Amino acid sequence: MTSWGRVVAGSAALVLALSACGGSDDSDSGDSGSSGESEAPAAAEGDGTLTIGSLLPQTGSLAFLGPPEFAGVDLAVEEINEAGGVLGEDVVHVRADSGDTDSGIAPAETDKLLDADADVIVGAASSGVSLTVIDKILAAGVVMFSPANTSTAFDEGDYAEPDLYFRTAPSDILQGAVMANLLLQDERSNVAILARQDAYGETLAQEVTTNLENAGATVADTVFYGERAPSYDSQVAEIAGAGADSLVLIGFEETASIVPQLIQAGAGPQDLPTYFVDGNTADYSADSDTPLPPGTLAGTKGTIPGADAGDDFRNRLLEVDPDLNSFAYAAESYDAVIVSALAAVAAENDSGEAVGGGIVDVTTGGEKCTTFADCLELVEAGEDIDYDGASGPIELGETGSPTAASIGIYEYQDDNTNEAIEYIEGEI
Repeated sequence: MTSWGRVVAGSAALVLALSACGGSDDSDSGDSGSSGESEAPAAAEGDGTLTIGSLLPQTGSLAFLGPPEFAGVDLAVEEINEAGGVLGEDVVHVRADSGDTDSGIAPAETDKLLDADADVIVGAASSGVSLTVIDKILAAGVVMFSPANTSTAFDEGDYAEPDLYFRTAPSDILQGAVMANLLLQDERSNVAILARQDAYGETLAQEVTTNLENAGATVADTVFYGERAPSYDSQVAEIAGAGADSLVLIGFEETASIVPQLIQAGAGPQDLPTYFVDGNTADYSADSDTPLPPGTLAGTKGTIPGADAGDDFRNRLLEVDPDLNSFAYAAESYDAVIVSALAAVAAENDSGEAVGGGIVDVTTGGEKCTTFADCLELVEAGEDIDYDGASGPIELGETGSPTAASIGIYEYQDDNTNEAIEYIEGEI
C-alpha cells in the first residue's frame, strides 16, 4: 500500500486517508432500515434457503467483467457451503445476464431472478443498468448488492435513505480524486477528458475535473460521446485540437474503436499520455476480444477500485474458472455474497429484508474476521463482527456504500495487458 505524494482537494465529503483504513467503534447501528425512536417492522420470514441471484454481464459492453464477477460469486457460495451453509442449508446461486443499457435485457433477467425467489441479487456491474432495475428489486423486498456500481447517484435523492441497496465498490468521488492525483504526480497540468455521455461518464468526468481544478490544474476540454454513437470522428478531432498534455478516456468496450481514431488524429497514447478508468482498463492483447496492435497502450495507466486481493485469492478463483485472465471486481463480488450470508446468519433469517437489515452491522464496529468460517464461529457465539474481505476493509455506511476503500493503479505493457503498480487507500 502506498501513500499519496500530493493530496488533491476534493469535495468536503471526501477525506483522503494516507494510511490503512480500519474499523470504527462508533459506527451507526447495523439496522439500515430503521431510524429514530420507533421500532422497525419485523422482517419477512425467510424460506429457509438463502438464494443468491447474480445479475452480471455475460454480454454487452462490460462483458469482460462478467467472468471474474461470476467466479467471485461462485467461489463465495462454494466456501460458504463447505463451512456448513447458512442456517443449516446450502446457499443456492442462480445466474442472469445484465447485458448493458443498449440491450435493455436487465429488467426481464431480473424477473427471472425474482421468480427464482432470490433473496439477494449481486449486480449489476453497470451503474446505468442498475438504475433500470433498482426500484423493481427493492420493491420486491430483495437486497441489491452491486460489486461494481460507482455512480454517486446511489448515495443521493431517494437512494440516500437506508434501504436494501448496497455496494462493495466505492463511489466515483474516490476514483475521481485518485485519478486527479495520479495525473498531478505524473506532472500533467492541462488535461483533456473524453467520456461516455451517461451517468457513469458524466459523474466521473466531473469528479476528475473538480479535483484537478481544486489543485490548480486545468482541464483543456471535456468532450462527451453518445452511448450509441456510430462514429467518434468529431469528438476525436476536438480532443486532438485541445492542446492538452494528457487525456483521460472514460469508456467501456468502445475504447477499442476510439483509440485507433485517436492514433490517426495524432492523439493516440504514444502521442498524448492516456489514462483509463475501471470501465475500460481491460485486456487489449492479441488473446482478447478487443485486440489492439502490440505496443499501442504501452505506458498507459488506468484506475480500478479494489484492493490487492493477493495470490491466494486469485488461485482460488482460478480453481473455479481456469480461463480467467482478469480479476477485476472478483473480490467485490465475493465479498457481497459473504457479507450477505453473514447478515442472514446474524439475523437467523434468510429473507431479503432481514439480510438487508444486518449488512452494515457485520461490516463495522465488531471483532475483526476475514473468512466466512471464522466469522460464522464468532456470530454463532453471540459476538458482534467486523468482516474485512478480499476487496479491503468494506466499512459500509448508512447509504449502503463503502466509507473506506482502495483504488488500484495499473499500467499497460507492450502486449496491451495491464499490471497493478500500486494501491491507494482512502476514506469517503
